[in-house]
Amino acid sequence: MARRCDLMGTGPMSGNNVSHSKVKTRRRFEPNLCNVTLTSDTLGQKFKLKVTAASLRTVDFKGGLDGFLLGTKNAKLTDKSRKIKRALVKKIAEAETEAAPETTPEAA
Repeated sequence: MARRCDLMGTGPMSGNNVSHSKVKTRRRFEPNLCNVTLTSDTLGQKFKLKVTAASLRTVDFKGGLDGFLLGTKNAKLTDKSRKIKRALVKKIAEAETEAAPETTPEAA
């Protein structure tokens, strides 16, 4: 079971426990993962994701899953979140083409 964030890919880090006598022992810093269900307003779907608390705060700040994915570079996202973002961008593009009225130039 990989302890990795499904949105940003944040994983465990390694470091040292340092005692009062400055003896260093190796340890792992695990990410604070939360199992959450995030809803995409544009797609009308719910996604069950394992997300770090920091990423969850960022999602709330950006106004939801849609705003977070659209405002984040693809290089920072995981494959799973990139797939959701591609579907989101495709749906937005379809909505824009349907909303734009087709104008035909009339000869005057």
